[in-house]
Amino acid sequence: MAQLHRFRSRPAAAPGIHEHALENLRFIRETMERSGAFTAVPGWGGVAMGVTALGAAALARVAATPADWIAIWSGAAVIAVGIGILGIRRKIRSEQAPTPSGPVQRFVTSLAPPMLAGALLTVVLFRAGLVRVLPGLWLMLYGAGVITGGAFSVRIVPVMGICLMACGAAALFAPPSWGNAFMALGFGGLQIAFGIIIARRYGG
Repeated sequence: MAQLHRFRSRPAAAPGIHEHALENLRFIRETMERSGAFTAVPGWGGVAMGVTALGAAALARVAATPADWIAIWSGAAVIAVGIGILGIRRKIRSEQAPTPSGPVQRFVTSLAPPMLAGALLTVVLFRAGLVRVLPGLWLMLYGAGVITGGAFSVRIVPVMGICLMACGAAALFAPPSWGNAFMALGFGGLQIAFGIIIARRYGG
């Protein structure tokens, strides 16, 4: 009777457990793909963007008019965007595993609105004669875009955005003559420093 009791007390195997396990694994894989981090942030590309900003700061320092100053920095911004795009494409190609399109799209769509807002506000503030607020505004908007885009990227990216916003906030309350120096510090120095960190930790 004891043997019969032990035989009856064994739990019966759950039917279809193999199919349920496969479904769970499939769900986990799809969830990870949808929420995967954007890891193709260009480290050395960021360094190149920072070097471009330092060159622009040197040129803008001797600009004859506010319009020339804006033109120099606007040109540097266009060049930096091009460097960033090329750096992302190069890093995606160099990675062994393909980068999911979802994180890339979320990163770009989070970064683009603050940059577009900055471009439009530049025109408005220039017409109003408020060029002195542009360094702080540009740094804060770019930093905000880096923070929101960095939410879908590696952890160091939002940290860079916070530092850029802090630099922009300081520029807003500093004397107007310091604006170009803050631009060099934020778009140049911070971009180079964090670019090196990203390149060493996460690849170029």
